[in-house]
Amino acid sequence: MTLKLFHSPASPFVRKVLVCAHEKGVIAEIEKLPSQAWPVKRDPDIVRHNPSGQVPTALAEDGSALYDSRVICAFVDTMSDDVPLLPSDHKARFAAMTLEALADTVLGAALLCRYEKVLRPEEFYWGLWHDSQMEKVDSGLDELEDRWMETLNGSITIGTIAIACALGYLDFRFSDKDWRKAHPKLAAWYEKFSARPSMKATMPG
Repeated sequence: MTLKLFHSPASPFVRKVLVCAHEKGVIAEIEKLPSQAWPVKRDPDIVRHNPSGQVPTALAEDGSALYDSRVICAFVDTMSDDVPLLPSDHKARFAAMTLEALADTVLGAALLCRYEKVLRPEEFYWGLWHDSQMEKVDSGLDELEDRWMETLNGSITIGTIAIACALGYLDFRFSDKDWRKAHPKLAAWYEKFSARPSMKATMPG
């Protein structure tokens, strides 16, 4: 089974898919397709399959499109019989899914912050909007530190992978943000998790 993936090396959502593929041992079955995805200009090659024009978008062997990252990661999980990233146990499964949703919320807010600073014309910059989005990032980090460490320190799931990719994006695009100081338990967990081969192999550059 081969999965074609519209790919951008800087996208944390694409990275989440690739980390899952590494962890499941199916990275060789992922074919990376080039893309010109951009927040203010959609890639017509992607739009033909996904009206948002966003990455990641994937194509299954029968040509059917899969999007967004949560759907693609769930599909990748079915490509191997290795330990599932979406647990079969009811409680663990929904904990993993909720953790992934939290990670995607943090990532979504962080991306909006970056777009506000990098893409919006300077005369239209809205500081309150930027700061309000960063508050969502900080609230998410607080939630992880206060309530999710036991889950993070348990089995590897789509949720733990998503959180690691979100933290990696903060380091990549917001290197001046010292999120570790107020979240020492989360920082210690991330230091260990980011040493995994799957994380090293997908470092954005």
